[in-house]
Amino acid sequence: MTDTLGKPRAIMRWIMAAFYGIAGIGHLTAPGAFLPIVPEWVPFPREVILATGACELAGAAAMLTARWRYLAGIMLALYALCVWPANIKHAVEHIPLPHIPDSWWYHGPRLAFQPVLIWWALFCSGVIDWPWRRGL
Repeated sequence: MTDTLGKPRAIMRWIMAAFYGIAGIGHLTAPGAFLPIVPEWVPFPREVILATGACELAGAAAMLTARWRYLAGIMLALYALCVWPANIKHAVEHIPLPHIPDSWWYHGPRLAFQPVLIWWALFCSGVIDWPWRRGL
């Protein structure tokens, strides 16, 4: 049986890798810009931002390698879940960030897209086939 999902998954992997690569560079080069949205209960916020940048870059690279792809999908899905509180804080507290609008036209879709981002990481890494294949 041929994998009809191979090409879409590959395209999605490259898009995800590019997204996380750019985000990782942003976190590593300008961690101060992200400090305002880190929830107060997160210890060592600057170091956490730097660590998340490193995780984003590692995840992006691993997503493009067959050997590490499956693990990268799981880890990037968990990562997206873990940063959701920062996105919520950003929206609810109306925290201004450079080049990001403080509007529910931005925050609403961003918050709603987080589960899609989690699914995307799992799907394009081959962890799940849902919704295209059933009974695996």
